[in-house]
Amino acid sequence: MTSANRFDLLVEQVSVFYGHIQALNDVTMTIPEGRIVSIVGANGAGKSTLLMTLAGVLKPKSGVVTFGGQPLADAPHKVLASGISLVPERRRLYANLTVRENLLMGAHMRKDMADINGDLEAMMALFPIIRERLKQYAGTLSGGEQQMVALARGLMSRPKLLLLDEPSLGLAPLLVKQVFETVVGLKEQGITVFLAEQNAFQSLEISDYAYVLETGRVALEGGGRQLLDDQRVREAYLGLRKRVI
Repeated sequence: MTSANRFDLLVEQVSVFYGHIQALNDVTMTIPEGRIVSIVGANGAGKSTLLMTLAGVLKPKSGVVTFGGQPLADAPHKVLASGISLVPERRRLYANLTVRENLLMGAHMRKDMADINGDLEAMMALFPIIRERLKQYAGTLSGGEQQMVALARGLMSRPKLLLLDEPSLGLAPLLVKQVFETVVGLKEQGITVFLAEQNAFQSLEISDYAYVLETGRVALEGGGRQLLDDQRVREAYLGLRKRVI
């Protein structure tokens, strides 16, 4: 049961278009407070479109999105102020700003400077490489370092819900493992995470619940490990086929 006192996010029959092209078709899902929920699917399935809709960047043509029992705000800055933060695909850091300046951009709507400085220290504790790179321009960082900064920047707004769009994209296996370990750690800190990923195995393995998106529609849903054992998911997204004896 959903209560207005909980920060659950509810998506009800949401459709989104790019011009005449329909990108999302009657998508319905729930992201309960305090959980990791993932959405998996191939390129073009609509994962990024969904996250940008939840971040207020795109407007649904039909359907309703509510957060904490209230309609989703009608502009990205209002969505951010309500407690939803998006870490976009390919990081999108400000290349000509330092790491510190990028992190402060994540807190640009906050006025509590003492707490902001405390959160900077917390980010450096969570991602030790940030301390070493604090005065370095973000554009000079490696892909893995940029991803850590992007995650930290997203957290600087103190979100209730963190939207992660392909956080493992282009990273080496060791860094991918670190990213997913970080996501689990965020849940342990009480942050709700909605994770869009092509890396189906890793994302389903850590998710409390998951949805499979195909050409803008929810094709399957269930517990993360339940979907890992689903033969359709194993064949389509994990490359594993049932052995014939």
